Order: sequence, then structure tokens, then C-alpha cells
Amino acid sequence: MDATTRLFKDYAYYLKIERGLSPKTVAGYCSDLSLFFGESGLEASAVKSADIVDYLSARSETLSKRSQARLLSAFRSFFDWMILEGEIKENPCDRVDAPKIGRYLPEVLSVEEVDRIIASVDTSTPGGLRDRAILEVLYGCGLRVSEAVNLKVSQIHRKEGFLRIVGKGDKERLVPLGEMAAEALEAWFGARPEPARGCDDLVFLNFRGGQLSRVSMFNMVKKQAMLAGVRKDISPHTFRHSFATHLVENGADLRVVQEMLGHESILTTEIYTHIDSSSWQGSILAHHPRGKEK
Repeated sequence: MDATTRLFKDYAYYLKIERGLSPKTVAGYCSDLSLFFGESGLEASAVKSADIVDYLSARSETLSKRSQARLLSAFRSFFDWMILEGEIKENPCDRVDAPKIGRYLPEVLSVEEVDRIIASVDTSTPGGLRDRAILEVLYGCGLRVSEAVNLKVSQIHRKEGFLRIVGKGDKERLVPLGEMAAEALEAWFGARPEPARGCDDLVFLNFRGGQLSRVSMFNMVKKQAMLAGVRKDISPHTFRHSFATHLVENGADLRVVQEMLGHESILTTEIYTHIDSSSWQGSILAHHPRGKEK
């Protein structure tokens, strides 16, 4: 094992054990770093700011600004770790400006559009009952597509009225289970096929009893939107985003929505729910005990 390979192995251990990042995130960071060092031929301790700028510039035509920013984040994390390990004294990324990323706001469905899409499902078939349950859970519980695909029967607490979700970074959160989603799940369980080996605890199965794929869920959502006459460019995530938006529009506290979605930062929730920071800051200041007298 050469020095660079050993370094990556130690760094991956740090990300997984000390920072608690998911295996997917750890693999992504290490893959980005391996590609960079493989192409540059540099030793980790010899990397300069100019090397990183040149690398990002060379890939600017094939990577979006968001992907470039993610790449820079991976580099910055790695060199911060090297500082902690005493391998280097300063992070070469500190002198590299991150690409300016515009505010990304996904499509939002109206409540009426959500109702139309869910109502478009033919529930006379087992597949229809499953798809109806998926849509109810995506919207009614605000799950990520990965969370819906991997949802387990043992995570559903029907009597108590909540789901125990394992989200990004293996972090757990409790999500209220609404009556409509609960009823849709019960109907699906009545028609759910015999699970294939290893799939007994999975909620959503394909017709062979295996795990339903993310692609199948994406395709189903697009098909039902088309049948409902909704022409927006949507995905399973659109239901999660719409769920959060409708909660806030109806007066839900931003912190509560943050907990529901499993966001680490309130700023992420603010972006997802279309709330300009000046709006909720203004609301707080208007009721602040040290504000100006009206």
C-alpha cells in the first residue's frame, strides 16, 4: 500500500467514524480525491492553491458550478483533516473562491395538483395501491426518494402515528404519519406480494417481491403527473418540497419543518420553502422585545 492510498484509507475512516458521514458520501469524497491525485500526480502535502484552481478550470466545461462547489468542498475537507493530522500547516483551498451558485428552487405543486396526481392512480390493482401509498408517503411525510425506497415495515408505528426514518448520515428522526398515508399503507399491505429473500421488512416491493428501485419510483411519479394533466417537470422530490412549502404557508414553524425534513441547517429549510431570510427575520424583529416602539 503506497503512502497516498494509506492516506485515503485513514481519511475515509475519519469521515465515517469521527464525522459520521454516510458510506455514499465517504465514497464520493474519496473518489473525487483519487481522480484529482491520479491526474495531477502530486503528493498530497505538495498541493498548492494554483493546482486546485487549474484542476477546477480544466473541468469547468464538463461540471456544473454546483458540482465544482461540491468538488472544492471535498478538497477542503481533506486538507482540513491533513492539518489536524499535522501533515500540512495550511489549507490550499483557503485561497480558492467557490463558484457562485444561483438559488435553486424546484417546482412546487399546488394542493389541488397534488390531489389530482394522487387521484389519478388506479387503485383497482395491487400496483395501483402501492403507487398510491408511495405518493401519500412522499407528500404526507415529506420523505426523500431514498428514504421511501428503503422504508421498512418495522419503521412504521401505526398505533403511535409516526414513522422512524433513517436519513442522511444515518441520522434518525420521527415523522408524523397522517391518516390518509396510514390508510394508503394499510391498503397496500393487503395486496403486497410475497417478499423475495431479504426483502421481508421492505414496504415497497416490485411485482417479483424484490425492492422497488428509485428509477421505478421516478417513472411512476412522472406517469401519474402526465395522467393528471400536470405539465410541470416533477420528480419524487417535488412532493417533499411541496409538502414543506404548504406547511410553512399554513403557518408551521420553520424549526418544526426543519426537524420534519431532517435538515441540519435552518438555511437549507429556508431555501426549500421559498422563504427569503428577510421575511422570517423581519417577523422576528417585528415582535422583538428590544425592537423600536410602534
